[in-house]
Amino acid sequence: MLVNTKTDISGLRKKVFTKFRNLDHELIDLVKDSPSNQFLLNPPIHNVYLYLIDLVCEYTKLHFDKNSEEIKVLDWGSGKGHISYLMSKKNFNLSSCDIKDSEAEDSSFGQATPILDKLGLNVDPLEHPYILPYDDESFDVVLSFGVLEHVPDDKNSIKEISRVLRSNGLFFCFHLPQPLSWTQKLAHLRGNYYHDRFYSKATISELSKLAHFEVLDVWQRALFPKNTINYPFFRLVEKLDQFLSNNTPLGNFATNIEFVARKI
Repeated sequence: MLVNTKTDISGLRKKVFTKFRNLDHELIDLVKDSPSNQFLLNPPIHNVYLYLIDLVCEYTKLHFDKNSEEIKVLDWGSGKGHISYLMSKKNFNLSSCDIKDSEAEDSSFGQATPILDKLGLNVDPLEHPYILPYDDESFDVVLSFGVLEHVPDDKNSIKEISRVLRSNGLFFCFHLPQPLSWTQKLAHLRGNYYHDRFYSKATISELSKLAHFEVLDVWQRALFPKNTINYPFFRLVEKLDQFLSNNTPLGNFATNIEFVARKI
């Protein structure tokens, strides 16, 4: 069976995003003494990573009608390793890569990576700003968790992602910042330009066409900041966030726009 319509993944996404799940206490224990990983100790953002990974897992297995062990996944820009860790727990055939530049912020190289060390996972070093060291059609799935918006050349990067994806392969792109995001505006007022490039549905459509992708689902998320604020009832806050982000004009002011695309 192959699922390839926006309706199918949109319905699955809404179901997965609202499912109750326990926090990953093994991950919490791994990073509790690592200053650069403290954001993973905050339940609201920790929960976000869990449900995004569950969306990848559930939709991918449905899309390919295969077990996770048979599906080759690339964690593009593995950073601190939490995405590779969570994907490995789902038993996918996983590869990870990151830019080999010790001065690059959040690169897997040049910083302490207790998660990757625990996994014993080899991260493939990237020597070029966008060219990947993999053959054509090497992967079924490529993941971008807060990566595409930081690369020097997003157009060539997404075309390269398309190259290494097999026909009908999936590209999951999360954490893209929106132009009207109130949290981004506030960050800029404070002099923080960590995000200097923004994305909209039109931008995503243009990039997808360039890379021969069909966008299967696109949504807005994170009206309320979660990296540093520990909401007492974070699951209820998350449900309210998702409702407002996807059912009211306030979604245009949320932090993120995200999408899933299929290589045509």
